[in-house]
Amino acid sequence: MEIKVLGTGCPKCNKLEKMVKEVIEETGSDATVEKVTDIKAIAKAGVMLTPALMIDGDIKLTGKLPSKGDLEKMISGG
Repeated sequence: MEIKVLGTGCPKCNKLEKMVKEVIEETGSDATVEKVTDIKAIAKAGVMLTPALMIDGDIKLTGKLPSKGDLEKMISGG
């Protein structure tokens, strides 16, 4: 599984990246996490609001922080 956190480095973007890494560690997922900070790459992905979360090429979230439970569901596919 490939997870991308898209954001320019704002506090919410950094918090989302930290949350994603925590959930992956806690669930034992074999996902890889990439932080995308380049504004052109973010716009090319179709994201207009950050932070954003992309899992295996699909945008799952934009413009807000999810709860930890919601994030676990997104990552586990549930």
